[in-house]
Amino acid sequence: MGMTMTQKILAAHCGEKSVEAGQIIMADLDLVLGNDITTPVAINEFNKAGCDCVYNKNKVVFVMDHFVPNKDIKAAEQSKQIREFARDKGVVNFFDVGTMGVEHALLPEKGMVVSGDLVIGADSHTCTYGALGAFSTGVGSTDMAAGMATGKVWLKVPPAIKFNLTGALPKNVGGKDVILHILGLIGVDGALYKSMEFTGDGVKSLSMSDRLCIANMAIEGGAKNGIFPVDGVTVAYLKGRTDRKPVVYEADPDAEYERIIDIDLAKIRQTVAFPHLPENARTFDDIPDIPIDQVVIGSCTNGRLEDLIVAAGILKGKKIADGVRCIVLPATQQIYLDAMEMGLLKTFIDAGCAVSTPTCGPCLGGHMGILAKGERCVATTNRNFVGRMGHPESEVYLASPAVAAASALAGKIAPAE
Repeated sequence: MGMTMTQKILAAHCGEKSVEAGQIIMADLDLVLGNDITTPVAINEFNKAGCDCVYNKNKVVFVMDHFVPNKDIKAAEQSKQIREFARDKGVVNFFDVGTMGVEHALLPEKGMVVSGDLVIGADSHTCTYGALGAFSTGVGSTDMAAGMATGKVWLKVPPAIKFNLTGALPKNVGGKDVILHILGLIGVDGALYKSMEFTGDGVKSLSMSDRLCIANMAIEGGAKNGIFPVDGVTVAYLKGRTDRKPVVYEADPDAEYERIIDIDLAKIRQTVAFPHLPENARTFDDIPDIPIDQVVIGSCTNGRLEDLIVAAGILKGKKIADGVRCIVLPATQQIYLDAMEMGLLKTFIDAGCAVSTPTCGPCLGGHMGILAKGERCVATTNRNFVGRMGHPESEVYLASPAVAAASALAGKIAPAE
């Protein structure tokens, strides 16, 4: 029996000619990632184990993005611990205030992940890098500690679901609509510990931002990872970002999949996930008038330059509705700078938006956009669980940058025309 794309990457990293679903392997790592929330726990475990040094000073990455700039004393103490550890261990890739960005936007931008890599991160949305043709997955802080010390991780090889994409997306429909549509089909546990493998002629019509968004939210279907084939879009994105040569793996023709799901991209419509699960996907023929209090445009899912361009195009020359707070968070310093030079930040500010330094803050209810009791938010983030963005009686509606911007103008959940 042939192997899927994911299985080929795992086989190569554990030194086997082939692996199969359910097999337990010990694999070599290309990168270990942590952030300001998860890294302190990993450091504590690293020290408990009596480890003296990280396995490779260039392959351990710390990104301070959740509560940075620090929101309170506890966050400041956590950050201090990481700064001291990084300095003591000589960690090269340490991104702090002024250089940091939302981790899953920053690493691809910096060329730190290439096709064929095996990456773990102590953050569930580490699956983002599958957009580049890498195997990447989220782990706990203990596994992160072991990875930092040994450069290895144990994994169970996942079975796979194949998503056969055809056609091309309509106007004002993007990757966020695609993944919300898929989650509506399979549910939040429909791909539990499986690989979501995206393929088909429709892939070539998806931008890298679309792919990064879709792979990012594979975890919202319970998946171990999401992954895209390596094509011209991938190669063009990686060009100039890294000197490392991508390693390209392709699924065998006789690879085994638990399910094959056909999706015509041309039929995808603007989609909103209602509280309190990403699977609660609805299109605008099924959405009543729902007034909102806040809009958040950003995060590791939709804070890239392409996302900001879409939102700014809708907001340009207009004003957000009275009583609505609209917060825009470019995902990295480079995106912030590019948006400034393109005039996007002026567009946002003229429309009445607040523009923030790169941070994950509001996405996880950390800072920079906490909701009060009874408030509603349309967000381009990836989760809308109970209390995700603040008070347990607040509500988060997940949507694309286009829908988020249109909703900010309308003062209610609204489609982008």
